[in-house]
Amino acid sequence: MAPWSGFWGGRAVLAGGTPVVVKMDNPNWSISEIDGDDEGAALLPGAGGRRRRRRGKNAKQITWVLLLKAHRAAGCLAWLASAAVALGGAARRRVAAGRTDADAEDEDGEAPATATAPAPPRHSCRFYAFIRAFLVLSVFLLAVELAAHANGRRLAAPAAVSLAALHAAWVRFRAAYVAPPLQLLADACVVLFLVQSADRLVQSLGCFYIHLKRLQPKPVSPPALPDAEDPDAGYYPMVLVQIPMCNEKEVYQQSIAAVCNLDWPRSNFLVQVLDDSDDPITQALIREEVEKWQQHGARIVYRHRVLREGYKAGNLKSAMSCSYVKDYEYVAIFDADFQPYPDFLKRTVPHFKDNEELGLVQARWSFVNKDENLLTRLQNINLCFHFEVEQQVNGMFINFFGFNGTAGVWRIKALEDSGGWMERTTVEDMDIAVRAHLKGWRFIFLNDVECQCELPESYEAYRKQQHRWHSGPMQLFRLCLPDIIRCKIAFWKKANLIFLFFLLRKLILPFYSFTLFCIILPLTMFVPEAELPDWVVCYIPALMSFLNILPSPRSFPFIIPYLLFENTMSVTKFNAMVSGLFQLGGAYEWVVTKKSGRSSEGDLVVLAPNKEHRKQQQQPVAAAEAKKPPAPVEKKKKQQKQKYNRIYKKELALSLLLLTAAARSLLSKQGMHFYFLLFQGVSFLMVGLDLIGEDVK
Repeated sequence: MAPWSGFWGGRAVLAGGTPVVVKMDNPNWSISEIDGDDEGAALLPGAGGRRRRRRGKNAKQITWVLLLKAHRAAGCLAWLASAAVALGGAARRRVAAGRTDADAEDEDGEAPATATAPAPPRHSCRFYAFIRAFLVLSVFLLAVELAAHANGRRLAAPAAVSLAALHAAWVRFRAAYVAPPLQLLADACVVLFLVQSADRLVQSLGCFYIHLKRLQPKPVSPPALPDAEDPDAGYYPMVLVQIPMCNEKEVYQQSIAAVCNLDWPRSNFLVQVLDDSDDPITQALIREEVEKWQQHGARIVYRHRVLREGYKAGNLKSAMSCSYVKDYEYVAIFDADFQPYPDFLKRTVPHFKDNEELGLVQARWSFVNKDENLLTRLQNINLCFHFEVEQQVNGMFINFFGFNGTAGVWRIKALEDSGGWMERTTVEDMDIAVRAHLKGWRFIFLNDVECQCELPESYEAYRKQQHRWHSGPMQLFRLCLPDIIRCKIAFWKKANLIFLFFLLRKLILPFYSFTLFCIILPLTMFVPEAELPDWVVCYIPALMSFLNILPSPRSFPFIIPYLLFENTMSVTKFNAMVSGLFQLGGAYEWVVTKKSGRSSEGDLVVLAPNKEHRKQQQQPVAAAEAKKPPAPVEKKKKQQKQKYNRIYKKELALSLLLLTAAARSLLSKQGMHFYFLLFQGVSFLMVGLDLIGEDVK
C-alpha cells in the first residue's frame, strides 16, 4: 500500500497517511476510514498542509474505489465467460444428442393422449416446410443483395453485367408484385396490433383505477365474527372439494395434505381424490395416502376410473354423478399441484351467501418456483398480468372471465344449470365458464386470495401447455358461436364475448405476433419498398412489455428477455390457434403438464396430522415404491431414458431466418431493425436449442 500512497499523496503522505480498511465481500465491498494520530499534521503546518493532507486522502480513496471497481468488473467478466462456456457446452450437447421435437414420445416416455392417432400431425410438418422454404428464399435473396453490393465496388466486367441485370430484374419484380401485397398485409397487422395494444392499455388503466379507489369484491352479507364459545357458529355450508390428478406422483402428498387441513368444520366438507393414473405404483401410493388421512379423521374418498374418457372434464363429470353430491351446495376444485391456504374456504364461500346470482368465485395463483430459472421468471410475468389485470378488471367491471380450471369455488346449481362438464374441447374450464355466463351467472375474482402452485420448468412442458391453452379456445369458439348469437343476454355482453374475449385475445394476438414480427419484418429487409416504422418494431412493443411487467415489479430486469420470448412463443401459439380453428391434427392433444414437486419436505411435515404420520411423510417416495411389486425391466429402462433436452426445428429455422434478415439490414443501414432482428434471432436460437428452461445433464 505504501508505494500507491506515495505515488498519489507525495512524500509528506508517506509519513502520515489516512488508514483505510477495505471490506471485500464479493460482489459487495465497502471502505471505512480510521482516524489516525496527528503525527502527519506536524509535517504539514498551516492551512496549506491541511489542504495537501485532504488531497492525499481523497486521492487514496479514489484509487481504492477504482481498484475495487476493476475487481468487480473482472468478476463480472469471469462470470460472463463461464456462463458463455456453459451455454456453449449445453448447445453442443443438444446438437450431439440430435433429439428433436419430432419425437413421438413426451417427457414421461408415453405417447401423447390424443383423440386421434398419435402420429405426428401433418399440418405441423407443412408449417415447418413453409418456414424452411422461406429460409432458403431469404438466404438466396441475401446472396443476390450481397452480390449487387459487391458489384458497386467494381467487379470484373462480365460478372458485373450479369449481376446488374439480375438485380435490376429482381428490383422491378418486387416493386411491382411483391411490395404492394406485403405492405397491405403489414398495414393490416399494424392496425390489429394497435387495436390489441389499446385493449391492453384500457385494461391496465382499469387496474390502476381499481388500485386507486381500493375496490375489491365484498360479501353481500358479511361473515359473523368468531365466537370463542362456539367456534363452528357462522356460515358453513356443505362444500365438496375435488382434486383431479393423473400420474402426478411428485405432488399428490402436498395437495392432499393442504386440502385436508382446510379450516372448515369436518362434517361440512368432503374431499374427493379423483385419480386417473394408469401407473399401478402411483395408484397405490395415492390410495395409501388417502387411507392415512381417513384414519386421522378426514372425510376423504378415493375414486379411480376404469375407462379414462374425456380427460379432466370426464373425470370431473364422473365425480359429480355420485349420489351423495346432492347433499352439497358448493364444489371447490384444485389441481394436483395446488396447495390452498387453510383459510381458503373461509375467504371464498361467504361471497355466495345471499347472492343467488353468483356462480363462481375464483382465486389467483402464486408460484413456489417462480425464481427457478429464466423460463419460470418469464411465465411469472405473464401470469401476474393475467390475474392482476385481466381477471381482476373483467371480474370487477363485467362479472365475467375465463375460469382458470382450479383454485375456484362453483355453486353446484350453476354447474348443473349450464349443462355440467363437457369433454368436447381441451379447455373444459373455459367451456363451462362461457356456458354459465350465457345462462346469466355472475363471477367474482378475489385478487387477495392466493393458492400456491407450480410453473413448468422445462420448455417442452411449457410448450405443450401453451398449445392446449391456445388450441382449445378456438375449438370452443367454433362450438359456442351459434349459442352466443342465439342467447338472450345483453348485446354488449355478446360483443364482449365474440370480439374481445375470443377474436381479439385468443385469435388476433397470436396471429399478428407471428405474422408481423416473424414473417413481415424479415421480408421488409429484402423488399425495402414495403416498410415498418420504428415505433411498430420498438416503441409500442416496449410500452406493452412495460405494462405487462408492472404487476410484478421485481421482474423489471427481465423486460427485454420477456419481449423477445413473447415473440418467440408466437410460433407455438399461432400453430395451436390454427390447428384449433380448423380442427387439424393435434388440436385435441392433451398432455398432463409435468410437475417437479417443489414444495419443501418441511411443508409436508407441518401439514401432517401428528408425529407418527410426520415420520411416515418424511420417508422418501422410493421407500414406498419398494413395497410395491417391481415394474417390468423394459418399462423401467424406458422411464430412465425419457428425460432429455430437445432441438426445436421451427424455432431454429426461424432463428436462421431472422439472423439472415439482420445481415441484410446492415446493407440498408437500418439500425433499429438490425438490433431487433439480431436479438430476436438469438432468442429463437436459444429456445430452439432448449437453453431457456430446465437443463438435463
